[in-house]
Amino acid sequence: MKHVCILAALSAAVLIGCSKSDDSNQTVTPTPVVKDAVSGDVSGTWTKGSTYKITGHLQVPASQSLVIEEGVNVIFSDSTVKPEFIIKGNLYVMGTSANPVKFTVPDAWKTTANQWGSLWGGIIAAPTCTELLLDNAILEYGGAVTTESSPSVKAGLYKAAAGNHVPAVNYSNVNGKLVIVNSRLNNQNEDGFYIEGGKVIIANNKIYTQGVSGGDAINIKSGVQADVAYNLVYSPNTNALKLSNSGDRTPQAYVVAYNNTIVNAGWRRPTIKGGSIWVEVGVRAELYNNLLANDRFGVKRDPKNPEDSRTKMSNNLYYGYTQDGVTGFQPSTEILTGTSDVISKTVGDNDPKFVNYPLSTDSKNALFNTAWDFRLQSGSPAIGKGTTSFTRLYADGISLANGTLYKSPAPSTTIGAFGTN
Repeated sequence: MKHVCILAALSAAVLIGCSKSDDSNQTVTPTPVVKDAVSGDVSGTWTKGSTYKITGHLQVPASQSLVIEEGVNVIFSDSTVKPEFIIKGNLYVMGTSANPVKFTVPDAWKTTANQWGSLWGGIIAAPTCTELLLDNAILEYGGAVTTESSPSVKAGLYKAAAGNHVPAVNYSNVNGKLVIVNSRLNNQNEDGFYIEGGKVIIANNKIYTQGVSGGDAINIKSGVQADVAYNLVYSPNTNALKLSNSGDRTPQAYVVAYNNTIVNAGWRRPTIKGGSIWVEVGVRAELYNNLLANDRFGVKRDPKNPEDSRTKMSNNLYYGYTQDGVTGFQPSTEILTGTSDVISKTVGDNDPKFVNYPLSTDSKNALFNTAWDFRLQSGSPAIGKGTTSFTRLYADGISLANGTLYKSPAPSTTIGAFGTN
């Protein structure tokens, strides 16, 4: 994808799956495999196009790595165990747009009754995980609830208690590196990405059908320094971005979030709490060029536990199809606005002119139509109203040990994630 640069070839450590024959200099490509009943410790390389049927909890041991190549299907197929994927070493998921890596469940389980997932546990990284990469990955139908016997509970990971729906991805190494790009998360019971540490890029992802009764799409805590850009978040139960310095980890949470498109956020939560972007507890946030359409609130803050005074925001666009929506993003002690924001004061003002999305769609709708197109038509008030006059954290990139370099995408003066038609 144009927003992410991948420089350099994979290192020899990554190319474990390729070998030289004894009498030829030609590279031999491994044949895809189908492996049943996979569980326990895993490392090395899962080769292109292979299928792994997971029937028990998985773990990448400390000081080891697992590389998952393009087109691999990781199918969590035990509805009793509902496996968790614990990462104590490193994980490199290397899909492509044509052949993404899928973390999924059997097709027969993808029913209306299972719309909110909970069929496998999630990718839970221990503080010993120094690098976690998801590039062109699909994560769906996760978010199972923990029990006393869950590996994450026994290891003291995530919330370390029974009775919690785990996120799709939890990362917790304040000295580590996390890159999630070009990926999709859907049909998730609660939180999507729950990040508690590290240098982080989250860019060019789609998140939808997430959070049945609570949960945020991207939940960032102390210890994180992140660029969050060009993501589409559709109908999260609560917030698309929850930004907080809670946890008292060093460094202070610092998030630059720009050119995201957030639609229908917050309406499905039974109680009132957030509904697009939430800032609290000393987080340092910079928010630019975000397009908020039909969300329950604008950028919401907690006056009793406010954000860092260095927080900045500008050039965001707000649209409301209903009066409740328009009212929810007007400036107040709880709703932040910035310079050069495009804020509607009346219903229907500043129509973003999406190429194909009915703005009249029920605000509580959680079902995503893949035919929708959130690019902008000519004449959209979002065109040319953005800014590029800010500094993203990883313009020079995050370099990973597998030989790749991921740069935060450059900002655009077209507000939102997708540009024009």
